[in-house]
Amino acid sequence: MSMPERAAAPDNEISSLVAKARAAQAIYEGFSQEQVDAIVRDMAKYVYDNAEMLARMAVDETGIGNFEDKVLKKKGKARVIWNNLKGKKSRGIIGEDAENNLVFVAKPMGVVGAVCPVTNPVATPMCNGMFALKGGNAVIFAPHPKAQKCTELLTNEFMKIVKHHGGPDNLIQTVRNGSVEKTQDLMKSVDVVVATGGGAMVKSAYSSGKPSYGVGAGNVPVIIDRDVDLKDAVGKILTGASFDNGIICSHEQFVLTPEEKYNETIDLFKQTGKVWFTADEGHIQKLRDVVFPGGHLNKDVVGKTPREIGALAGIDVPATARIILLPAKGAGTADILAKEKLCPVVAILPYKTFKEAVANAKANLIVEGAGHSAALHSNTEAHIREAGVELPISRLVVNQASALTAGGSLTNGFAPTTTLGCGSWGGNSISENLDYKHLINVSRIGKVITTKKVPTDDEIWAA
Repeated sequence: MSMPERAAAPDNEISSLVAKARAAQAIYEGFSQEQVDAIVRDMAKYVYDNAEMLARMAVDETGIGNFEDKVLKKKGKARVIWNNLKGKKSRGIIGEDAENNLVFVAKPMGVVGAVCPVTNPVATPMCNGMFALKGGNAVIFAPHPKAQKCTELLTNEFMKIVKHHGGPDNLIQTVRNGSVEKTQDLMKSVDVVVATGGGAMVKSAYSSGKPSYGVGAGNVPVIIDRDVDLKDAVGKILTGASFDNGIICSHEQFVLTPEEKYNETIDLFKQTGKVWFTADEGHIQKLRDVVFPGGHLNKDVVGKTPREIGALAGIDVPATARIILLPAKGAGTADILAKEKLCPVVAILPYKTFKEAVANAKANLIVEGAGHSAALHSNTEAHIREAGVELPISRLVVNQASALTAGGSLTNGFAPTTTLGCGSWGGNSISENLDYKHLINVSRIGKVITTKKVPTDDEIWAA
């Protein structure tokens, strides 16, 4: 009898959270677009205004990432996500299609269960919380155990905002003293799941029996074409690859550069004063062994600085380094450095033809990261389209720092988010960036199109 008793505690806690969320959502569902938007705006503004405090708390609690970059991330995500949501209809009648005589009506999904990663303990709950509330839903966060305090603080502050605008108690809640079992119970009890984190957890979300949005592994190859400003491309790659100590799933991980510009590319990286490079095979192997002991990513290098990673390998990497750059033996299965590295270790490989570069990028993605993202620095439209057609990816980031823009920016068309769908390649249900539209149901009112001419059978079957 002891086993059922042990299982009952999380069931009761989760049941209580969900019951409270349903009661709150029933009230919130009646809020107007203006009321909803006022709450969602202030959630983003809170994170924007308190970015420094939240960044410090995130680094101190999780022990990973870079404080300055986390400040930029929180300000940037708060700004760009609200800018994208601002003015968009998500409650009641949200649009009409005159040609097809349809009227579109937004309806909430109900209670959203949002599983949050240790790598993004503030921006991700902010983002998914904003999306949930934009659609008239309640939300329950399931934080990583190493980010419990961050999520609880955020939940408390967001609820102050909800109450300030006349909203109900318990609209935003957090699972306390989280565990795998509690998270699984939550996913089975809510109406829709947003799972941002490791592969096992995402698979669990899809096995919950509830509609789910998950993410796949990232492993971004970046191709430098022959027609670009090499120094500019190197600068953008460095910015992306080093951001937040490499824990962004869309950060550049493997550089493919023209063989005749290979040495120049390495020199330009080194000239920044922020890149530690070695061609010493002994050092390279030590770093391979530290990053991938037994062939698997070492959790102890995730989000750490180049100096800390070097120390684990017995190598003195200067504190000024923002990334470690290593020559790869080849792409795909030719070198384990072609796999996802959630740390500031970047591989580099020369290519002869653009077709070869694309093939190598594809080989890496097939090993790990299919469906996520790739980056390309090119001014040749034919090459841009070729890469977009050939690579198994949901997004190709062109002439931008991938880590900072694959999740949406003020200067591209990707939906601003912290949850990047990877399609069927990555075992996900969407191949685009998660947005508020994924957390609403849409009713369609269909009326007769009085002006439409009904085709004859001959016209229907005509060649």
